[in-house]
Amino acid sequence: MRQSKIRSFALRHALITASLMSSVLLAKVASAQTATNRPAAKEPVKLPTVVVTGESQADATVQPTFLPAVEGTRIYSGKKTTVIDFDAMPLIQSDNYRQAFTKTPGLIVSEMPNPAFLNLGSRGIGDPHESQDLMVLRDRIPFAMDMIGYPTVYYAPPLTSVDRLEFVRGGASLLFGPQPAGALNYVTHQPRRDRAFAARTDQVFGSDNLYSTYTSVEGTSGRVGYLAYVDHRQGDSFRDVNSDFRVTGGTFKLVLDADRETRWTLGFDAFNGDSGEPGGLTLGTAAPLGGSVFNYSANRNATQHAFDRVRVERYAPSLTVEHDFSPTTRAEARVWGGYSRRFSRRETDVGFGTQAAVPVADADGNRDNLLTEHQYYFSGTDVRARHDWTAWENDHTLTAGFTTYYSDAPFSVRRGETVTAEDGALRLQSRRGTVYGAIFAENKFTFSKLSIVPAIRVETIHQNITELANNGTGEAVTPKAVLSRDSYVEVVPLLALGLAYDFGRGHEAYANVSQGYKAKTFTDAVPLGTADTVSANLEAARSWTYELGLRGAPQPWLTYDVSVFRIDYDNRFGRVGANIQNVGRSINQGLDLALEVDLIGLYDARTGGQPGERDLALNLHGNVEFLDARFESGPLTGLTPQYAPDHLVRVGATLHSKRWGRVGLMGTFVDSHWANDNNGLFAPANPASSGFIPAYMVWDLSAEVRLYKDSVSLLAGINNLLGEDYFSRVRADGIQPAYGRNFYAGLSVRF
Repeated sequence: MRQSKIRSFALRHALITASLMSSVLLAKVASAQTATNRPAAKEPVKLPTVVVTGESQADATVQPTFLPAVEGTRIYSGKKTTVIDFDAMPLIQSDNYRQAFTKTPGLIVSEMPNPAFLNLGSRGIGDPHESQDLMVLRDRIPFAMDMIGYPTVYYAPPLTSVDRLEFVRGGASLLFGPQPAGALNYVTHQPRRDRAFAARTDQVFGSDNLYSTYTSVEGTSGRVGYLAYVDHRQGDSFRDVNSDFRVTGGTFKLVLDADRETRWTLGFDAFNGDSGEPGGLTLGTAAPLGGSVFNYSANRNATQHAFDRVRVERYAPSLTVEHDFSPTTRAEARVWGGYSRRFSRRETDVGFGTQAAVPVADADGNRDNLLTEHQYYFSGTDVRARHDWTAWENDHTLTAGFTTYYSDAPFSVRRGETVTAEDGALRLQSRRGTVYGAIFAENKFTFSKLSIVPAIRVETIHQNITELANNGTGEAVTPKAVLSRDSYVEVVPLLALGLAYDFGRGHEAYANVSQGYKAKTFTDAVPLGTADTVSANLEAARSWTYELGLRGAPQPWLTYDVSVFRIDYDNRFGRVGANIQNVGRSINQGLDLALEVDLIGLYDARTGGQPGERDLALNLHGNVEFLDARFESGPLTGLTPQYAPDHLVRVGATLHSKRWGRVGLMGTFVDSHWANDNNGLFAPANPASSGFIPAYMVWDLSAEVRLYKDSVSLLAGINNLLGEDYFSRVRADGIQPAYGRNFYAGLSVRF
């Protein structure tokens, strides 16, 4: 009953926000149409040409591998960037991020067979669990649970709805926000503009009862374009029980005046996910507390937790306005808001990799659970302007703007009397909130072939936590008006400097020095675990990133990027035993190499033909990151930060025909590494709890083949083609096995 009221309240508020945004947009449409019906008093003024960066699902334009020096109201000159265009590879199913990042060095995936979670890391900067150290955006709007207080990701746009990913390292902290690991932006499809109605449906089936469906309608009539889709995925995964998942999401997008000086985009996203948590396994053989052991080597499919669940809801309307004041001045404004909720049900009194054989001493003799609920009511704005100006016989670009964010985040923990209870006695309750604001500016000074880009961003963060109840180990408690209150305000200036030099013939050198910042989260201030403690002098983490590289596309058949980097990351957050504290300073340094060659284009160029004139392309790509990461100070001096393998290699081949489709073979090779900062020194004798992850190699084969013109295509693939037995994720409850060999097949129908 309580949950249904929450859903109703959240949906009502989301719909009210969407209705207000719709009213603004429809008023603009009505006003514009009225003006259109009036007789013209004079000849219309020809507006400047607008470059549309969005693509529809029907488009197949492959964007360049690197972002341009200036795009929209953003400056990318001097920054290391990578564009991952899905038009260059077969359609990715089940959101396999190994395939999605096949051309991107350094991004590591902490794999789960559940599509409701996104676990990404970069260059050994923090735990990739729920992508907490990476800024993630959808069409440049953040979609983490809470941008500052709880920057975890329980939702991501389905890759079928995405045209491309844009990954920015280093200076991303000055562009989008302080996270030190960079920013990943999902650029979703725009409405089709060549017809009033088009539709598409994908129906895919696969291993372990996988069923995935994506259905969309879109079109443009006059000045108004629309796109709506519903995405649903479900399956049982491969664990014995309780690894099932069911996620459903949808988006509605309305675009007004895509070709005019003022462009409006109204969007509404909805998402609901329900997933089992089968728990971790162990490499040990002992069964403490008289329980039964779940050994990875004996049965990697075993389930430790038969009743644990995680449920996520998200409702988020947004409005984007873009306006060209003149050919040299442009502004963009984004406004968003909504509600998200994360609910978990987890059994208590279960050891590492074991299932307790004896129930806890409850009055009814049953094992109990903890019911944890996060809620987030949020809103944000992002306003940016760009002005191109001329001086010293060169053209320069200034960008500036501000970002605001607000969240109200109630939190509670209840204790259920049985492992399947959905409600129970209150144990913890708090009210949390974030008020965030940032102002920023960058200027690209251009002197012939040299560009110099100084940047500044000033962050203001206000967080508050009010505890209303806290009895983590005892019986139920009654909320008080205020049990305790913690509040802090920080003003953090961030600086950056980018350099770029155009050598001509498609070669460019780039360099960047930039600061990053990792604020304390809600759970750093008040930990969720009853045994956890927090250092009284916990400070925010800060980073300096240095990058120097050379990249280019000197030929239509060749693209390359090579860079060296060094990340000086101080006051890193981590654990020593059960204590949350700053674990010291690390130096993460390394080398990134990426190369892509179209062999057929190369052959044509060598034999006097014109590259790209054939229908067929055979692209080979490879990239590697060599990483050396060490703690230089603090209690973990000399140890290796978590998820920082010495090398990460990706290779692949894609055969692409405009006439019949695409086939891709992709490989991922990850060196051994640690899943925790302490490298097992403070762990018990259990081998798995040390957090050591052995090296692994995974191959994926996928195909998208047209069966009838552009209307019907076959989608098929085999993930983990060679059946690699591996894991890439170790959490507090043990090893979480990665998916073995699995397959999928289905049809995509467009009309």
